[in-house]
Amino acid sequence: MSLQALIFDVDGTLADTERDGHRVAFNQAFTDAGLEWHWSVDQYGQLLQVAGGKERIHHYIQQFCPQWQPPQDLKGFIADLHGAKNKHYQALLRQGTIPLRPGVERLLQEARDKGIRLAIATTSDLPNVIVLLEHTLGTDSLHWFETIAAGDIVPAKKPAPDIYRYALNQLALAPSDCLVFEDSQAGCQAACTAGCQPIITVNDYTQTQDFTGALLVINGLGDPDHPLSRLAGATANIEYIDMAFLTSLGGKSVS
Repeated sequence: MSLQALIFDVDGTLADTERDGHRVAFNQAFTDAGLEWHWSVDQYGQLLQVAGGKERIHHYIQQFCPQWQPPQDLKGFIADLHGAKNKHYQALLRQGTIPLRPGVERLLQEARDKGIRLAIATTSDLPNVIVLLEHTLGTDSLHWFETIAAGDIVPAKKPAPDIYRYALNQLALAPSDCLVFEDSQAGCQAACTAGCQPIITVNDYTQTQDFTGALLVINGLGDPDHPLSRLAGATANIEYIDMAFLTSLGGKSVS
């Protein structure tokens, strides 16, 4: 592997946005719409098995709202509800209550210093990604990433590989030229199916999921004063992920 680029998922990978960000925003949108729906922390963890916010709402309606009478234009209703949720979510980001995970900014800066290209591949909507980057890394950070593949830019969301294939095409790189950072089983599967090697940084929602095919499974990127814990994969004794370690990886996956 000749490492040329790092590709990052966003929600749960760059920042712990799910529990105290998206979930809260969904509930605020439900209240605004006069719906008696409320997604608890535990239930939202289950709903995260469905990739994509609009898809998640649709799944919830099908599985948990048998007595609810949907409007005639259900697709439009869900799109409007999801749009309201995104406004609440972006407001939370602007309040600065959702920081980046430890080690993220450090690794991004080091990659840039060493001429490693950066990209994003996420099911999150593009405006949400932009607000997160601007309010954690500054407005210049949008130019750090050669491509930001986000939201509905491809028809099939993770675990389908489409978003990674799109990002690779935009970068004009082979999967073997890249490393992917993900946090979920769906993301791991999407990256692997696209031929990429994922490093998984688990969070509370994803720590028990199946990461077959991952190069490494850890609890975060770590920092010199915030060492990581290795859960599976590459056996090097490291305290944090840096570019020296990433360029040394040989591609042995978790079986």
